[in-house]
Amino acid sequence: MRIKVCGLTQVDDALAAVKAGADALGFVFYPPSPRAVTPEQAAEIIQQLPPFVVSVGLFVNPEAEWVNEVLKQVPLDLLQFHGDEPEAFCQSFGRPYIKALRMKPEFNPEQAAANWPSARGFLLDTYTPGIPGGTGEVFDWQRFPSSESPRDKLSSKKSYNWILAGGLTPANVAQAIQITQPYAVDVSGGVESSRGIKCPTKIHAFVKAVRS
Repeated sequence: MRIKVCGLTQVDDALAAVKAGADALGFVFYPPSPRAVTPEQAAEIIQQLPPFVVSVGLFVNPEAEWVNEVLKQVPLDLLQFHGDEPEAFCQSFGRPYIKALRMKPEFNPEQAAANWPSARGFLLDTYTPGIPGGTGEVFDWQRFPSSESPRDKLSSKKSYNWILAGGLTPANVAQAIQITQPYAVDVSGGVESSRGIKCPTKIHAFVKAVRS
């Protein structure tokens, strides 16, 4: 079970997440977000990370110039698009990417995922009108796509790496995993002491709950 801690803004928080056992760290390049960082801030944090930690850059309906500007300064391993970006745009930057999908009523994530066949995975998040993510609210986990069997994985059937996000905390993530069986989980507000500031104790508790 992979773990991504998103919305990092400080070196100490990033290192605490790595020490706790996070596999990936997310940096928000969406200025309206209270967790947004500048390319300079993100580059400084990533420079101090140990090897084998994936750095992820989150964008929401960005201009191509903005993504390219960030990539010139920040050594991102993976891009995450959280808006209405079409596949051609997502794959135009020479980086692997994941696509976030918001779980609107009657929304079918498996049908939607077919629009981004080049995506490495899909992050399913809570739908709140006018807010692209980071609301701290959960969606109905029973709507999460069922996991494929090992036989499906080896067959020609299309399978996806589903990432669970939206309102996860140390208190609910174990139950969420039991119900959804995702490829990975993504947490931001659930391990914070205040907006954009992570709590090492909550991060440790979250990772421990996931690993259990």
